[in-house]
Amino acid sequence: MSPQAEIADPPTLLSVIELLGYPNQRVIYEGLGYRVLTEFSVRKAIGLMRKEKPAVIVADFYFQPDFRDRVSNLESLLATAQSHPDAKLLVLYESAHEHALERLRARFRIDAELTLPVKEAELQALLADWREMRRAAGQRG
Repeated sequence: MSPQAEIADPPTLLSVIELLGYPNQRVIYEGLGYRVLTEFSVRKAIGLMRKEKPAVIVADFYFQPDFRDRVSNLESLLATAQSHPDAKLLVLYESAHEHALERLRARFRIDAELTLPVKEAELQALLADWREMRRAAGQRG
């Protein structure tokens, strides 16, 4: 895709923020050329994924031991995302919950994980690499 076409039709990044205890990274996402959509519930994010087909999905992970039928807030989102093989999945998580995240990794594709608080340089490098990979493959973004 030409740079002019990409400016006119930037790739979409879906940010799913259910934990409000960390900074919104929207400025970073937009600085890398993404059109950013933000949802604050997994249920609404799933509906948006079906309409928008994002290039990247960034979601926060939280574990609650009192969930009876699931490990976390992300099972439904990750299950839906599996039908979007071109979308990259980034999960943000607290290091204390890595043991629970491991259970999700065993069941679902997750392309990358970053611990909270996110180091901006790591986030920028990862997303820039993904954009470059998509460009090389001739995909939007």
